Amino acid sequence: MSEEVFRSPKKHGRIMVLLSGRGSNFMAIADAAAAGKIDAEIALVFSNKEDAPGLAAARDRGLPTLALSPKLFADKTEYDKAVVREAEARNIDLICLAGYMKVLTPDFCNAYKNRILNIHPALLPSFPGLHVQQQALDWGVRYSGCTVHFVSAEVDMGAIVLQAAVPVLHDDTADALAERILIEEHKIYPEAVKLFFDGRLEIRGRRVFIL
Repeated sequence: MSEEVFRSPKKHGRIMVLLSGRGSNFMAIADAAAAGKIDAEIALVFSNKEDAPGLAAARDRGLPTLALSPKLFADKTEYDKAVVREAEARNIDLICLAGYMKVLTPDFCNAYKNRILNIHPALLPSFPGLHVQQQALDWGVRYSGCTVHFVSAEVDMGAIVLQAAVPVLHDDTADALAERILIEEHKIYPEAVKLFFDGRLEIRGRRVFIL
């Protein structure tokens, strides 16, 4: 049985960003799109929190925003169905998670299979989940970093697109390490989005090839 192959489309696309906080990675993507480095537009900035600073930043940029409270829905499945409907209504080509602090349901992941990107502040598959900088320090690793990956139903386990490494210093704190990693996040996330809309990403099994 041959492995499934997916290739990203070469086109001018529409992006939906999902965030829960300040959304600094959203702003990095927005800056790249505004500068013409990414052949796409941000069609919606969405949050599960009405007071998310990232929504205010999006409105300041004249971008459409929407907040939906999970409290208005019976469960996670119904909530994610509503989010998918918002994406489909806007003909979204790619969903970018930028500090979105909710785990997507399998139905959401399947609805946008190979069309959801996330950035994680560690070198996956090491240190998935939360508090990853402290995990890196506790384990005494010499390098940490960040990973852009496609989203699957298994948390932080999707196919890896790009990674950047950052040395871990002997006197590092979790906050200091996070700040240095964030600088690299702002570089590789827009680059991964650009590669997607340039039609240069091909997924074979769980490996991503840059064409």
